[in-house]
Amino acid sequence: MAVPGSKVEGRPPADLAGSELFATDAYLRSFDSTVVEVDREEGRIALARTAFFPGGGGQPHDLGELTWGGVAAPVTRVKRDAGRIWHWIDVPELPDSGTEVLGQIEWTRRYLLMRTHTALHILCGVIWSEFQIPVTGGNMDPGKGRLDFPFESMSAELGQHVERRINEEIAKAREIVIQFLGRSEADLDESLIRTAAALLPREMDPLRVIDIVGLDRQADGGTHLANTADVGSVAVTGTESKGKGNKRIRIEVRDPQPPSNA
Repeated sequence: MAVPGSKVEGRPPADLAGSELFATDAYLRSFDSTVVEVDREEGRIALARTAFFPGGGGQPHDLGELTWGGVAAPVTRVKRDAGRIWHWIDVPELPDSGTEVLGQIEWTRRYLLMRTHTALHILCGVIWSEFQIPVTGGNMDPGKGRLDFPFESMSAELGQHVERRINEEIAKAREIVIQFLGRSEADLDESLIRTAAALLPREMDPLRVIDIVGLDRQADGGTHLANTADVGSVAVTGTESKGKGNKRIRIEVRDPQPPSNA
């Protein structure tokens, strides 16, 4: 399975491929769907399928709009809860179950998050390739993010070196592939041992893996670019000590590139 501008390898679970559209095509901006559950008390609805990323792994949820029957409702929050992806919508009256809707992602924000998330994976890959140090935590907002590493010390000089290396990897225009690996295969993959793959529930089989070919492979549920070149450029904006054996690197993405037409 593949989509324009990106590549998917392995067979994703049928329920995921059919319902969580962002998992196989991060470039999908609009989609049609059907309301399957309504929670009027909370002001939220669940859809049969969605391209809205519900947040997780440090990446914020998507924003956008749902329309039906002449109604346009801003999507203000998206979250996975009790086995469903819920969409909070700002409208006086929620649609009934069975209503057909059109969903549209706030693309400028989503694409900036894709650039940011991909840049953080490049940072992780650079640190591992040079120091064999794993990432221990992270977070992001559109255009900026941070990762924590168990360095004993941190310096501005290290930050400058890391910035240069990140931008070198961006310039290599590395392909980014989504892979679905069975747990038995993933457990034997040395490149995944340093990630959180071993901490994920065993029932998550297969695992969704983001592979920046030749640099970094991680089990990951978020949205990413199809090529590192689309990140633009990255600036390391801060290096901090958060305590013994816990150091933080902050980055921002610069030089925005036009979103792909894929």
